[in-house]
Order: sequence, then structure tokens, then C-alpha cells
Amino acid sequence: MTATATATAQAASSPAASAPRWTTEALTGLFELPFNDLMYRAQHVHRQHHDANAVQRSTLLSIKTGGCSEDCGYCSQSAHHGEARREALLDVGDVVVAARAAKDKGATRFCMGAAWRGPKDKDLDRVTAMIGAVKALGLETCVTLGMLKDGQAERLKQAGLDYYNHNLDTAPEFYGQVIKTHSQDERFDTLDKVREAGIKVCCGGIVGMGETRRQRASLLAELANMNPPPDSVPINELVPMPGTPLENAAPLDPFEFVRTIAVARITMPGSMVRLSAGRQQMSDELQALCFLAGANSIFYGDKLLTAGNPEADRDEALFARLGLCAA
Repeated sequence: MTATATATAQAASSPAASAPRWTTEALTGLFELPFNDLMYRAQHVHRQHHDANAVQRSTLLSIKTGGCSEDCGYCSQSAHHGEARREALLDVGDVVVAARAAKDKGATRFCMGAAWRGPKDKDLDRVTAMIGAVKALGLETCVTLGMLKDGQAERLKQAGLDYYNHNLDTAPEFYGQVIKTHSQDERFDTLDKVREAGIKVCCGGIVGMGETRRQRASLLAELANMNPPPDSVPINELVPMPGTPLENAAPLDPFEFVRTIAVARITMPGSMVRLSAGRQQMSDELQALCFLAGANSIFYGDKLLTAGNPEADRDEALFARLGLCAA
């Protein structure tokens, strides 16, 4: 074990460091721990704060697909380079049908995503109706609508919204290599609006876009140092989409992805750490390692916006083999 890793491990386990201000250097030290030591530490933290064998299930529906004005290099819904067909905002009735099916399959949270820079006020009329209809089914609600203007978060809160998803995507120092049409500071501005409105924050990022290990540590440090850290932290592995600037990105080493989950768990002990995009490409064994590392939430269903996702039946079979239950 390196000296940095030893010091980091001791700091992470110290009672005085229950709410540390994490540095990129400290998180890099965690990444550098021997794999078994990192997994042990993550599992210990996980068991202190969560049921070790329970996994929360969410379902994500694209309520407005394609034609987004932003140039996010990973996204097939961007009008700059994406191949996703532009579609209109769904009707409330269609959303209710999808939400009811998700609940029947075991999802407890229903997430709705729209491909645009941010919603117009007239769009919120229909989105708030969707939120109310989904809440009426007894599901938690989450939306990801891009950047919010003043007053919009309050409207979503009044409609009964539980969570707002707005990812940081990547490290501040790598952000400009992935997205140029807006800054990461603009994302923080929306997150501030969400918190001020009393809505829970869902915020994570994407790994495997060509960033370094240190930049992965930097992203997690940004998340862990939020006050408080996000309630939900989706960790996405890049799904290279045809036509996007990142379509030929080299795949991330699977153990590095597990390390990312483990470091997220150690630095954000009370958060739900969610396996998000990329699960379709993961073996059952890799997913099992992620659960061991502290992941305790998944997106459940056959599609995440425009990317594939393991079918519910495959997830049920995996959960049965691992002895996992629904949270």
C-alpha cells in the first residue's frame, strides 16, 4: 500500500472525518489501494449506512427525444451530431402507461428525461401533469430536463416532484473536451435552484470518455463535497453511440469501473449509488462486484433514453442468484 493510500484509508475511517472535505489527491489515493483493500473498505462503509443486500430500482423514460441544442459529445440526442430521431413531448396518458408497467415490474421510482437545453414554461405545464399522474400511482418521481430558469424548480416542487437529475458529467478540468455549448458552472446553478426549492438532488457522471483516473477522482470529489452530497449518485459507463464524437472511445477497464463505484461509496456513504448506463454491456459477475463495492440502486427496464439496458427478467434472475432484494 502506498503512503498516500495508507493516509487516505486512515482518514476515511477516522470518527473525526465523518464529513470530510475530500481532495482529488485523497480520492486518487483511494483509487490506488489494492483492489481487495478498497473493496473491504467500501463494503464496511456500505454496511454502516445501508442494507447490504437491498437494491432500489428506478425506471427511466424519454418523454422528449432528439433535437437537443447542446453538443454533449456522448449524446445521440444532440442536434449537432446525434442520430436519434427528433420526437415531440409525449402525452400524459402514454407516460402513465409506461409508469404503471414499471411499477408492475418492481420499480419504485419513475424518471422522465427530456432532450433540450432547458424547458420552456409552456413545456412545464405538461411535465407537471406527468409528475402528478405518476405520483398518483404511488411511485417516486424524478425528472431530468436540463438547465432550469428562475421559478421553474418551484413549479416542479409544487407538482410533487421528488428528485431532479442533473449530472456533472465529468471533472471540471475535462469538461470542455466533452461539452462546449455550456459550462459546468451552469449545471451547478441549476442544482442550486433545485436544492433551494426543496427537491432532492440526483447527480453523478459518466466515466470511460477518455478521462484519466485522476479526473475520475476529481469528478467524485466535486460530488462528495456538495453540501450535502447528492441523494442519488448515478455512475454511468459510456455507451459509445454512432455518430457522436465519442463513438470510438476505448472501453474502460472493468476493474476501474468497480473502483469508481467503491470510491463513490466511501466518499458519499449516505447516498444511493446507482448503476446506470452501460449495464447492458456488463457481465453478471461485473455487476456483482459493483454491488459488493456499494452500488445499491439500478435503472430497471430495457432502455435508458436511447441506450439499451438489461431486461427486467435478466435482472430478476441475477438478483435471485445473488440473494438481493428490492429496497
